[in-house]
Amino acid sequence: MTVIDKLDREDRRRAQRDGVAALEASGALDDLYARIDAGDVQLEGRDGLIQHLIKAGLERGLQTELADHLGYDKGDAEASMFPNSRNGSYPKTVATSVGDVDLAIPRDRDGSFTPMLVPKGSRRLSGLDDMIISLYAGGMTVRDIEHHLVSTIGTEISRETISKITDEVADEVMVWQQRPLEAFYPVIYLDALIVKVRDGAHVRNKAAHIAVGVDMDGIKHVLGIWIQATEGAKFWAGVCAQLANRGVRDVLIVCCDGLTGFPEAVEATWPQSTVQTCVVHLIRSAMRFVTYKDRKQMAAALKPIYQAADEPAARAALDTFAASELGRANPNTVRVFTDAWTRFVPFLAFPPMLRRVIYTTNAIESLDYQLRKVTKNRGHFPSDEATVKLLWLAICNIEDKRARDRAKEKGRKKGEKRKAEGRLVEGQVTTNWKQALAQLAIAYPDRINPYL
Repeated sequence: MTVIDKLDREDRRRAQRDGVAALEASGALDDLYARIDAGDVQLEGRDGLIQHLIKAGLERGLQTELADHLGYDKGDAEASMFPNSRNGSYPKTVATSVGDVDLAIPRDRDGSFTPMLVPKGSRRLSGLDDMIISLYAGGMTVRDIEHHLVSTIGTEISRETISKITDEVADEVMVWQQRPLEAFYPVIYLDALIVKVRDGAHVRNKAAHIAVGVDMDGIKHVLGIWIQATEGAKFWAGVCAQLANRGVRDVLIVCCDGLTGFPEAVEATWPQSTVQTCVVHLIRSAMRFVTYKDRKQMAAALKPIYQAADEPAARAALDTFAASELGRANPNTVRVFTDAWTRFVPFLAFPPMLRRVIYTTNAIESLDYQLRKVTKNRGHFPSDEATVKLLWLAICNIEDKRARDRAKEKGRKKGEKRKAEGRLVEGQVTTNWKQALAQLAIAYPDRINPYL
C-alpha cells in the first residue's frame, strides 16, 4: 500500500467518524439506540441491522446509477418521452465483510445499463477482498480463510476464488520490486530467510534474499525480495547488480553475515563500500564448539575484543584471549575472529552511536522474525512468486501494525514507558540517525556531502 493510499484511507475514516458524530449530535440515532438496548434490533448476523443498511445503501445507489443512465428519475411524468425505460429488477446475492446480502439489481429495457457499484459478474464487494488479503498477509492459509469466512460471517467462498483474490496483488508486487531507488544509501543490510517452496515433484528449502536500506533521512526501506535455491555469494552479487540497475550508485556501509565471498560480491558492484560482518553472527560462530559450562565465561572473555576502543586495542584483546587458558582450550574461537578480522574491524573506527547502527544485522533480523511467524503456518509455497507475494503482503501488514501502535501512543508524556515497537520497514527512523549521519559525514565527507 502506497503512502497516498494510506492518506486516502485515513481521510475516508475521518469523514465517516465526523458523519456519525453529526448524526449523534442531531439526535437522529437516539431512537435507534433505544431499540438496540431494548433488544428489538439486532446489529450483526443474518438479517441484522448492518446487513439491511448495506442492502438499502447499495440498492439506493444502484437506482441513482440507473436514473443517471436513463436521464430521468423514477416516477417522472415525462418518462415516456425517453427512448429507454426501467424494466424491474433481478435478484443477486453478494458476499460482504458482514455476510451475504440479497440485492434487487435494477435493469432497463434495452439492456444497456451497466452498474458500477455492483458490477456485472461480481459476487463480492471490495471490502471482502480487502479482508481476505489482510487475513492472508497475517499468515492464514487459503483453507484457513475459507473456514474463517464460513464460521464468522457465514459466507462461502471457494479456495480457488480466495487464491485468485490474493493473486490480484501480483502486479503491485512487480511494480514494487522494480521501482526506482535512491542514488545513495549510507547503510544497507543484507540477509536471507529460509522458506520451503515446491520445485517440481519435491519441496525444497530456498533462500528469500532481503535487502533493507537506510536513506539520508534515516528511513528504512525494504529494497526487494529475491528467491534462490541457496544463499550464495554469487547470487548476492546479482542482487547488488540489480539494485545498481535500479538506481543505487553508491553505498557507504553494507552490513551482512559471514557468508564466504560476500564482501567480494558487494565490492564487485560498489567498490568503495565498506563491508561490515555482523558481530552477532561472528560471536555465534565463535562459540559454536564451546562446551555449555564454558559459554558464560567465553561470552565475558570476548567482550573486550568487540567493545574495544579501536582496532589495535581489539587486536591486543584477541592476543590476550588467545594466550589465556580458555583461548588455548578453544582454538576455533580464536581462528574465527582471525579469519574474519578485516571484515570485523571496520565498525571499530566509529564512535559508539554509529557502532550501534552498523555492528549487527539485527535491523533486518527483527524483520525476518516477524516474517517467520507468517510463513510457519504453511508447509510449503507452491511457487517462488507465491513466496514473494506473501512476504510483500506481510511487510505491508507489519508496517500497518506499527503505525497503529505509534498512533495510539502519540499523546504519552515524556519519560512514560512506551509499548509500541519501533518500525521494522517502511518509515522507521533509525535511533539518533541525525547524530550518526553527522559522524559519517565527518568520516566520509567526499561521498556523503553531495547527497546532503
